[in-house]
Amino acid sequence: LKGLRHITNSMQAQEVLRQLRIPELDDVRQYMRGMPTNALMGMGAFAAITTYWFATRPKALKPPCDLSLQSVEIPGGERARRSVLNDSNMNMTHYYDDTHTMYEVFKRGLRVSNNGPCLGSRKPNQPYEWQTYKEVSDRAENIGSALLHQGHSHLDDKLIGIFAQNRPEWTISELACYTYSLVPVPLYDTLGTEAIGYIIDKAAISTVICDVPEKAQMVLDCVNGKGPTVKTIVLMEAFDGDLVSRGQECGIEILSLKDFETLGKANHQAPVPPKPEDLAVICFTSGTTGNPKGAMITHRNIISNSSAFIKITEGSLKPTPKDVVISFLPLAHMFERVVEAVILVHGARIGYFQGDIRLLMDDLKTLKPTVFPVVPRLLNRMFDKVFSQANTPMKKWLLDFAFRRKEAELKNGVVRKDSMWDKLIFKKVQASLGGRVRLVITGAAPVSPTILTFLRAALGCQFYEGYGQTECTAGCSISMPGDWTAGHVGPPLPCNTVKLVDVAEMNYLAANGEGEVCVKGPNVFQGYLKDPEKTAEAIDKDGWLHTGDIGKWLPNGSLKIIDRKKHIFKLAQGEYIAPEKIEIVYNCSDPVAQIFVHGDSLQACLVGIVVADPDFLPIWAKKKGIEGSYSELCKSKEVKNAILEDILTLGKEAGLKSFEQVKDIALHSEMFSVQNGLLTPTLKVKRAELRNHFREQIDELYAKIKI
Repeated sequence: LKGLRHITNSMQAQEVLRQLRIPELDDVRQYMRGMPTNALMGMGAFAAITTYWFATRPKALKPPCDLSLQSVEIPGGERARRSVLNDSNMNMTHYYDDTHTMYEVFKRGLRVSNNGPCLGSRKPNQPYEWQTYKEVSDRAENIGSALLHQGHSHLDDKLIGIFAQNRPEWTISELACYTYSLVPVPLYDTLGTEAIGYIIDKAAISTVICDVPEKAQMVLDCVNGKGPTVKTIVLMEAFDGDLVSRGQECGIEILSLKDFETLGKANHQAPVPPKPEDLAVICFTSGTTGNPKGAMITHRNIISNSSAFIKITEGSLKPTPKDVVISFLPLAHMFERVVEAVILVHGARIGYFQGDIRLLMDDLKTLKPTVFPVVPRLLNRMFDKVFSQANTPMKKWLLDFAFRRKEAELKNGVVRKDSMWDKLIFKKVQASLGGRVRLVITGAAPVSPTILTFLRAALGCQFYEGYGQTECTAGCSISMPGDWTAGHVGPPLPCNTVKLVDVAEMNYLAANGEGEVCVKGPNVFQGYLKDPEKTAEAIDKDGWLHTGDIGKWLPNGSLKIIDRKKHIFKLAQGEYIAPEKIEIVYNCSDPVAQIFVHGDSLQACLVGIVVADPDFLPIWAKKKGIEGSYSELCKSKEVKNAILEDILTLGKEAGLKSFEQVKDIALHSEMFSVQNGLLTPTLKVKRAELRNHFREQIDELYAKIKI
């Protein structure tokens, strides 16, 4: 081969390129044209391509700090640690000097976006339609003015309920409250009528903004005949006269959102901006037992939490007005609202899903988001879908080989989606999310390290895992850019300090770098609404929030969640058991979708209820030589014994003590869910309800063990 033309046009070169599909032939030509002719003389096609490949090899992301030391111990801080990104021992309260409240967040977004698109929604099979920042601001002022006209004031304690799925009007209604220093209270239907009635009464809600008539009916059911505090219901969607008549019977006026905005426009009032220390929202948490608790969150809480995330990503991925986030996680929870605060302060866009989770993939392909907040359950489904498509030994081998190559890049700090393996193997996974995602953030529950590492490699974007709870606004720790290892939740956020305190009864000692995770900083909430007793249980006299989770400091200063302080119990012989730790281990078993581990002080051992995975159980059982339908397999004693053997092996490998292993299990074919009352709306198990629901099976298991 002599010279550039011969090399790049040779059949051999084109064949190699066709096989690899990357780099593109034009890219090779462009690169080769810059090389001296004598350097090309005698080069084979493969050598030429290899030269190009190494010349353009990916470079590792430069992390914001030395990843070997991500947090530092504070002198005299009771083994407390803070982020190395903090400029001083002071916790971060804000990132931008002109942004201290959620009202100012939106005003800054309006300015930096140059009144660009802000909130978008779509109808089935239609493109997204966008409202500008100015349009959103005007609508918010109209709704806020109407609320004032109806008798609301920042000086009273009458609160505004928002009872709707994610949509532009949700965010506009919330902004209306922020504009006039009013306080919204999100409601969600999975709470149930009784809990919603409790919240309306506890928070003295006098106006509820709903999306559909069914939710208005639910509000009327809650307050009917109880001398309700609710005086007005505002509906986003159309409704009939029957609803109006029923409202009148209850002494409640029902208006359309359009009429409400017209009312506000005719009675417009100047904004009454809030102060940082003012309440921004009261977020009711769905406790696993008892009534919901209203976490009081201030503007400073939200701003400090969102600012800390901006600080984490400032050197690598700080959002710009060109970014767009898909909004589908419930806006009733703080995780989604903090993410959207980060988006709005940079003048970027929020696109809402259609309201049906089954259409989410279509929304993603249409919207093409760049930021994707997600919960572990959806990650698990994505992981399962990818592997279910590798349905031959060759495909499985290729998938595993491609993953190992990209995993090796991750370990070196390289995050990209333009490698050969992306174009050959992972292109479909990336396209399923729209093809433009550059940032994924997950939280709310633990993620399997295997699944997290695989999806980091497959999606080829910066993928953060955070940890926190409503009481610290949303997050208190998050993984650092450049540290793409799994199995931990990163160092403390720059807005807070984290310490571990002794849990002696479980043998977790702060001196050993283990203990209950406690958080202190401007993101820690103000307490529970009208509940000083519960507030005192959560926040001690020194201002530390006690999370109830057990953590461990890793050598580089990142935090690993290893256990749960709550829900511990003693067995008959006096041994302490933390069932959630055991369930995390057992959930790694392929045929297990969900598991509930039970024990009490009257029994000497543990038993479990296992929900088998309907997608994997038939495949897994077939490998064991057992065939049948899903329902037949769930009734098979042979399958039950095989699953029991598998989870006991996992428990042994994970270092569970003999008394921490279950003695027997029962198989169940129906998933624990919010609908059947076995999960909270935030997908946490309701242990008391599970115990009562499976009382008969539990008693049978113990009876057999005694025999």
